[in-house]
Amino acid sequence: MSHLKGKVALVTGSTSGIGLAMAIGLAKQGIKIMVNGFGEKDAAIAAIKACGVEVDYHGADMSKPAEIEDLIKQTEKRFGSLDILVNNAGIQHTANVEDFSADSWESIIAINLSSAFYTSHHALPGMKSRNWGRIINIASVHGLVGSIQKAAYVAAKHGIVGLTKVIALENAKTGITCNAICPGWVLTPLVQKQVDARAEREGISNEAAKKALVSEKQPSGEFVAPEQLAALAIFLCGPDASEVRGAAWNMDGGWTAQ
Repeated sequence: MSHLKGKVALVTGSTSGIGLAMAIGLAKQGIKIMVNGFGEKDAAIAAIKACGVEVDYHGADMSKPAEIEDLIKQTEKRFGSLDILVNNAGIQHTANVEDFSADSWESIIAINLSSAFYTSHHALPGMKSRNWGRIINIASVHGLVGSIQKAAYVAAKHGIVGLTKVIALENAKTGITCNAICPGWVLTPLVQKQVDARAEREGISNEAAKKALVSEKQPSGEFVAPEQLAALAIFLCGPDASEVRGAAWNMDGGWTAQ
């Protein structure tokens, strides 16, 4: 995909999991990457650099609007533009609504929803000046359906899907597109911990624990791979997806087809 070579991407929450896979996938297309996140940044940067592209890091806390503004400014200053914005940063907390703490609600809404507004707010002027841009919001199947004990997460992800549609419509006559990717269960390090705990608790193999966990929601019985999500993001960045605007594209093993 030589048409993407030399473009600049910012992937929030890109030091591990889905975000890191996104960053590596984009880097393999010759795209320069601004890394952001609180994970093992040195390992992430090394993995992305191995793809042969320029890489930098900004440690913005995605719950703080002023730091988000600086993240966008520093990306544009460092690389000369910001062409592809992947809003991936997210956190999770589970509890019934009556037990859900105010701090947990505010943190999840800030990082999982408001941060995508602020990054887009600051990135769009530059994209408009060049009449080209791709905003990809990593939502979730929980942007399309609900689950118990995830009030803030589900609310935030539904909000991300709505924000995606508005940004897409406001830029429908430009070279800027905005879409959401809605993954089901993905075998990230965080989810692997849940698998390990279940295997130990139920006295079953790790493989059996994986199948038990994923099959509760995904008819395929298989996890979505982070690399598959990255491949979808690359497609959405390309010319064949120029008329995919405001989509909430689920990759979920059939979860939302039920």
